[in-house]
Amino acid sequence: MISVLSYDSKVCQVLFDALGRTVLGFTAMARTPPEGTGAWNFRDIPRDLMRKVKMAAAHEGKTVKDFLIELAEAKIQELERKGILPKGKG
Repeated sequence: MISVLSYDSKVCQVLFDALGRTVLGFTAMARTPPEGTGAWNFRDIPRDLMRKVKMAAAHEGKTVKDFLIELAEAKIQELERKGILPKGKG
């Protein structure tokens, strides 16, 4: 953690930006999420399940996020075919 004491917040931001780009290797800019997306945070997921999902995603050459989205989409399509959920657009 980098701490800079100053009464001038602009000085702190300039120092943080410079350090972020040169020393820490990242830019201190907020990421803009893609249009039409949202975020979920899950808690209390069993560690063994997390480990297996990570291994399964790696086996298929996917990120955990992409792996879980694919599973959810497949399950939703199945429920739509069975008439349990209304058919989606597209």
